[in-house]
This record gives sequence, structure tokens and C-alpha cells, in this order.
Amino acid sequence: MAGRYVAGRATIVALCASLLGAGLSAPLAAAPNTGAYLAARQAIIMGDYKAAADNFTRALTRDPGNPMLLENAVLSFLSLGDLDRALPIAQRMEADGVQSQAASMVLTAAEVLAGDFDSILTRMAEERGMGPLVDGLTIPWAYMGKGEVAAALAAFDRLAEQSDLGPFAYYNKALALALVGDFEAAEALFAAEAGGPLQMTRRAAIARAQILSQLDRDEDAVKMLDQMFGSDLDPALAALRTALTEGTLLPFDLITTPADGIAEVFHVVATFLRREAGDEYTLLFSRVAEHLRRDHTDTILLSATLLESMDRLELAAATYAKVPREDPSFHAAELGRAEAMRKLDRVETAEEVLTQLSRTHSSLPIVHVSLGDLMRQLERFDDAVRAYDKALALYDGPEANQWFIYYARAISYERQNNWPEAEADFRMALELNPDQPQVLNYLGYSLVEQKVKLDEALDMIERAVGARPDSGYIVDSLGWVLYRLGRYEEAIIHMERAAELMPVDPIVNDHLGDVLWAVGRTREAQFQWTRALSFDPEDKDAARIRRKLEVGLDVVLEEEGAQPLSQVANGN
Repeated sequence: MAGRYVAGRATIVALCASLLGAGLSAPLAAAPNTGAYLAARQAIIMGDYKAAADNFTRALTRDPGNPMLLENAVLSFLSLGDLDRALPIAQRMEADGVQSQAASMVLTAAEVLAGDFDSILTRMAEERGMGPLVDGLTIPWAYMGKGEVAAALAAFDRLAEQSDLGPFAYYNKALALALVGDFEAAEALFAAEAGGPLQMTRRAAIARAQILSQLDRDEDAVKMLDQMFGSDLDPALAALRTALTEGTLLPFDLITTPADGIAEVFHVVATFLRREAGDEYTLLFSRVAEHLRRDHTDTILLSATLLESMDRLELAAATYAKVPREDPSFHAAELGRAEAMRKLDRVETAEEVLTQLSRTHSSLPIVHVSLGDLMRQLERFDDAVRAYDKALALYDGPEANQWFIYYARAISYERQNNWPEAEADFRMALELNPDQPQVLNYLGYSLVEQKVKLDEALDMIERAVGARPDSGYIVDSLGWVLYRLGRYEEAIIHMERAAELMPVDPIVNDHLGDVLWAVGRTREAQFQWTRALSFDPEDKDAARIRRKLEVGLDVVLEEEGAQPLSQVANGN
């Protein structure tokens, strides 16, 4: 079903970008050369929205009518999610006749929360809105806010007549129909697949499940959830499915007011913009949705994810923390907050968050896997194995989606020099996901390093390269197994390619040096070993490279008790 909408989804994402407008309005006047302005610009460069907002506001005290300062102040407050402080600045811009998409977003949000739907309709009629797509979806919801349901439905239908806007219009129309209790008509739109790719979202699935429950079609709702998500359900979806199987009547509460409908507009637009527009631009729409509906957990998580991808990690962590403990998605927010803390090098805080979560949400495998991943990154491999053990114990039996847990535990065993357990887990991961290139490469490379089962290792790594031909690590593995097999001329082709893909990796450059030495290109080999040293290899590797530069690879192999290169090449 998902594949049917691939092209349509791409069209809609591109359409979002085009119909929302070219972007935020450009500066309209030269900036004053003040300390506050310079500090604000520096804050923007550093990604500190709060400092930027404060300093742009301070600069406005010296030049209150400067359009560029007004615009940037609104943008900074909007990016922070502080629409209350952005509002008086946006009002000043409108009074001065300054056209600004960001200001219109702030003003519209204030009118929605005030229930002033007449002003919204006037704004749109006078083309003081936010762009054709958002305006087109907001107008029907404004009619809904005025109690004019027929006008709202007609407005949705008019919007659907525009090229490629049907999915947006019909999805929102279905929500509006459900809001007024016309569940039959709402389900008819879902059943007709008029919503296209918007129906493939998690929130659309919840809305449809609630609608089907109201129509006493619980089995159809369960079937729909199973088709979309399989058995891997998050707590909210799992609870929804359980209620359906028990025959519990689900209320339609995805949206409960027209204001919620407008919040949903901004959330949907942000979701589809994410793949096409920049994160900073997408964040503005997500922040409006947050402001309009403070319990919109999906939007909170979206905002936090966007901030994390922009390396606004402090702000991302604070946004994740907005999700209340009792929310079904609290664990997802805490996992995000822990990752933000890890990226900030606050590993103790990250560990504390994940450890606490492993107690309060002990039935969720992802929680234990995340703790195991952190322990593995900290090279606390015993703790990592224990965490992965707890995750695997939660399953009734092996499932395809467990391949990563076995793979991660295998790495932890391997790093503890427990090869029998490591190999067993690597092979289980391959049994669950036979063509997974990461597993094929890691197991194949490990066999090469142990100088065992080299033909099998070669087959694994060749399959991995076939799946990931541009992965420097995997191409390096192929070159290395050929080197171990004494097939030096073949090896050098792949090792040189690996060095092209990863030119500053010490291991790849060291390996290339060994292969060059093996084919008699000794000066080039010494050059590569010197390069490898310049990229800060681990101490043990660095000592071995220095020894090769002193006496050559042949002597080092002799000192290590390894076979001479000539014997390896002859197949001995």
C-alpha cells in the first residue's frame, strides 16, 4: 500500500515548499551598526535563538521601526516557540505594513487562540496570510470555528479542486466531519484513499481507528493497524489496538476543536516539509502547532528532532522535556533527551535518563537497546551485554527486527574477546536478516582478522560491497580479505578505492600501505603509513606503523610470528 503513494508523496512535499511561498521575507532595510545587533547576528551563527531574540529586541529599542530587526526578532522568538513575546512585534510589523510570513503565522495563531475566526477570514481575504496551502487549509477550519459547517466543507472541496491539493483537503475534511459526528462520511473519505500519502501517517491511522470504532467496526480498525505497523507498536498504538480488540468504544479525540484542526494543519505541513525544506524553516510551522495545542506530543517530538538535527542540543533537550511523564510517548521523548545529552558529552545525565527509563518502561525493548548502545559507546561492554540480554528476553522468540540487537551484542562480545558468543550472535543476526551489509562486513572482517574461514569471509564481504559499494569501511574489508588471501594485485584495487572514500581514516591508510608493500611499491607504502600516523590512530596501531616505517612490513611480520608475504601469496 505504501509503495502506491511514493510518487504522490514526493509531489506533495515539493508542493508544500512551493505553495508555502519562497520562504521568509528578506531584510527590508540595512541593519544598524550597534552592539546589540552584532551580538544578535553572532547568536544566530551559534544557533542560540534566545540570545538572538534578546539582542534583536534590545536593538529595536534604538530603532523600533527597522523592518529587518522586527523580522529577525519575530523569527528568533518563533524558533524558540515563544509566540507570546513575538506577538507585539508582529503586530507592530502589520501596523507598519511590513509583509512577513513569520509575522502572519504569529498573528494567525493569536487569533485562533482568541477564537477570532472572523479576523482570520478577513486576513486571508486580504492576502495577509501565510501562503496558499496553509491559508487554504485554515479558511475551512475558521468556518468550522464560526459554526458554519456547510461553508467549511465547501471550502475544503474548492481547495481539493486545485492541482494535487486533494490529499490535504480531503484529510482535513475527514477530520472536520468526524469532529461534528459524521463518521460515515469521514470514513468514506478514508476508504476512498482520497487522502493519499497523508493517510500513511501515524496520526491519520489513529484518527481512522477512532472513526471505525465509532462505527462499530473494531475488526477493520485492528486490521488497518496491523497492515500499517505490524507487531512493532509503540505504547499508544498498542493501547489503542488492545482497546479495539476488547470492544472498547474509542472517542474521537485526535482533534476536539476547530483550533485543534488548525494546529493539525501546521503539524501536517511541517511533517511533509521536513524532507524538502530546511530544518529551520520547517521548525517555524512545528512551533506554531505546539503553541496552538500544548498537548500535541507528536509536534513536540518533531520540534525536538528538528532542533537536534540542527545541533541546537540544549534547546532540543528542553523541548523533549515538555512531554509529561504520563504521556504514552514519554519514553520516546526521554530517549531523545538522552541522545541530546550524549551529544553534549553529558554522558552521566544520558545514562541516568536511560537507567531510570529502563525501570519505569522495562517492558519496552527499545529502552534497553538504547541503554546498551550507550554502554557500548562508552566501552562498558559487560553492561552493554546485560542491557541487550534484557531487550531480547522481552520477545517470545526471534523476529526479523531483532537483527540489530544480536548484531550489537555480538560486537560487545567481540570487544570482550569472547569470540564464540560473538560469532553465534553475528550468525543469528544474519539468519534474521541474511543480506544485512553491516553484519556481513563485521563478521567477514572479524574472520579475516582471526585468519579463519577466509573463503566464507570473502563471500560475505563481497555481498556487503554489492549492497554498499560506496562504503569505505566495507570496501576496505574486501581489500583486506584479498590481502589476507595473498591476492595482492586484486586487493590493491579495492584498497585504493577505500582510501578515496575515506581519505583521512588511519586504518584504511595503514591497510593500503601494507598492500602497496606486498606488491613491491615500498616508497608508496611508507608514504601511506606516514599518512596513517598523521590521522591519530590508536596507540597500539601507531606503534606498529612506526615499526613498519623503521624496518619494513616483512620484518614486522617475522617479529609477530606471521607467515612471510611470499608464502601467503603462494597459498601456504
